[in-house]
Amino acid sequence: MTKALTQLEILTALEPVAADNLNRHLTIARDWNPHDYVPWDEGRNFAAMGGIDWEPGQSKLTDVAKAAMITNLLTEDNLPSYHREIAENFSQDGAWGTWVGRWTAEENRHGIVIRDYLVVTRGVDPVALENARMVHMTQGAHAPANWGGFLVNVAYVTFQELATRVSHRNTGRVCDDPIADRMLARVATDENLHMIFYRNLCAAALDLVPDQAMPAITKVLTNFQMPGAGMPNWRRNGVLMAKHGIYDLRQHLDEVVLPVLKQWNIFGRNDFGPQGEAAREELGQFLAQLEKDVLKFEEQRDRLLAREREVAERN
Repeated sequence: MTKALTQLEILTALEPVAADNLNRHLTIARDWNPHDYVPWDEGRNFAAMGGIDWEPGQSKLTDVAKAAMITNLLTEDNLPSYHREIAENFSQDGAWGTWVGRWTAEENRHGIVIRDYLVVTRGVDPVALENARMVHMTQGAHAPANWGGFLVNVAYVTFQELATRVSHRNTGRVCDDPIADRMLARVATDENLHMIFYRNLCAAALDLVPDQAMPAITKVLTNFQMPGAGMPNWRRNGVLMAKHGIYDLRQHLDEVVLPVLKQWNIFGRNDFGPQGEAAREELGQFLAQLEKDVLKFEEQRDRLLAREREVAERN
């Protein structure tokens, strides 16, 4: 059974892994400019500059695309909160500090490009969007009280980055605009690279302290929430996104949770002591219930969509 390590000991032991993965990321990641993904020729002044203000008829986006775009953008807007959480639970020294700064700078591009696109194309009400941004950022993002420490946070961001990649990619597809699709595919590529960094660090933590890392993973997955939870219209927009396949329980299980657990060989490892085994058993039970919940959700969604199609056909 592996000796329990302190947070400092874990960070110190894993810094060479962080350095290797930072260098890998810098080699693979491609710099890009937000302004290259925005159709500036569609822009025009609002009333304060002698033009006309936004009204719903100007938007080419469906209600589903609007909900997804706003949710994704407000999530990105809360970057200062995420930076604080990562910086406090990782380290601001050495490779750790360099990664936190680089990650923050790359994530900031996402909010820039999505907002510029929405304002220039008049995809959503910019006043309502700004009001929601003020509310969401003022609230900030706060991890649960017992979620402190590197292990819980590196596990969370692994799944969260992959979930965000799925959400951005599917949002691009429902916008019915090749410019939006290209833009969000670019954002999704960043999120995937970030996920790989965190996934590799969490894998190294599993090898280093399996009996400490496994409970952290189980805690994250059995209490998982997307980082935008609590933003204005969160529930309504989340239901729309799930209903139309942008991010739903099936995608969460099949495209996010299970691939990462397979990559870590969670259910094939033999290096857990009693604490790790107990956490793995708890996770297995949770996943079995989640599969049942997924099937129930899909049945309910299919019935709802069928009813809506019937109503549309009668009208």
